[in-house]
Amino acid sequence: MRTVRRLLYADIVSSVAFVAVAFLSLFFFIDFVDELGGITKTYTALHAAVYSLLELPGHLYELSPIAVLIGTIYALSRLAQSSEFTVLRTGGLGPGRALFLLTGLGMAFGLLTFVVGDYLAPLSERGAAQLQARYKGGFSLGITGAWLKDHRVTPDGERSYSVNVGSAAAGGELLNIRIFESDGNGRLLRRISAARGRVGSDDNWTLQDVNLTDWQDAASGGLVHAQQLPVYTWPSTMPANVVAAAVLPEGSMSTLELFRYITHLSDNEQTAQRHEIQFWKRALYPLACLVMVALALPFAYLHARAGGVSLKVFGGIMLGISFVLLNNVAAHLGLLQNWTPWIVAATPSAIYLMLSLAAFSWLVRYR
Repeated sequence: MRTVRRLLYADIVSSVAFVAVAFLSLFFFIDFVDELGGITKTYTALHAAVYSLLELPGHLYELSPIAVLIGTIYALSRLAQSSEFTVLRTGGLGPGRALFLLTGLGMAFGLLTFVVGDYLAPLSERGAAQLQARYKGGFSLGITGAWLKDHRVTPDGERSYSVNVGSAAAGGELLNIRIFESDGNGRLLRRISAARGRVGSDDNWTLQDVNLTDWQDAASGGLVHAQQLPVYTWPSTMPANVVAAAVLPEGSMSTLELFRYITHLSDNEQTAQRHEIQFWKRALYPLACLVMVALALPFAYLHARAGGVSLKVFGGIMLGISFVLLNNVAAHLGLLQNWTPWIVAATPSAIYLMLSLAAFSWLVRYR
């Protein structure tokens, strides 16, 4: 059994690695060509190449199930075409044992996918975002910017804060900041606008070039107070990692950071459906490698002649594309229809797992 395991694992791992390298090379070329359109005096072709390299771990995480599927199909189909798999079957490699061997390999691929997605990809995504921010003058957060909410109980009563960050620069500096303070009844009390600011280790914000408008006395017939301050410290209860999660791309967050950000959104009565779906997709995505290995196993029981391997690989590519398509469509539909996040994330893998087990059972019984 050790020899059989070594034969299967070496062949499948080498095929999966070859497919992954081919895909990553293609995506590096696409990203590099796309970045060349944004070259300026400060953002050169070398920066574009480094940025494209930093995007590769994220692509590897997204493409790992497809690479596992295509590589496993190619390796098993080649063994079936040369009758090696038939010899293994006659030597005692039954369907259950073959499935058990590939399950162990699928779990190893899943573990690798988890490590890449939770550690390597977020780190490289942060590096890519900081690279663009440093040499492109910051990175935009869209038309509306990033919104955060904070609640705090003060000696004057309950206060709620709506914080808007327009853009961000390299080094963690926030730009175009607006803070709206309201009382427990939702009445606007004060607005703080700042050109830039930073979140300190104590979670307090140090703002610069501040315009402060105070309406607290206007409700009782008083005047509106407005003042300009060079520096202003705004006390906050939002941790720095929550602010970073709102500002940086979602790909830069690990599963644990996503969970913390979802908790913050829920505590402040903000919509967290999109991030919950992303969390469950991130948590369950490594299991897709196990599903892809099971989906590839039936191809070993199809007796192919000349040209059969290329046809099976093409079928594997189509299956992989359909899985990614279903995974993305399910996420969008779940967001639109407000479906349960973990069901949305688990449905594509469950469908393909049932499909693979049904095909495997049929082939073993009738072929």
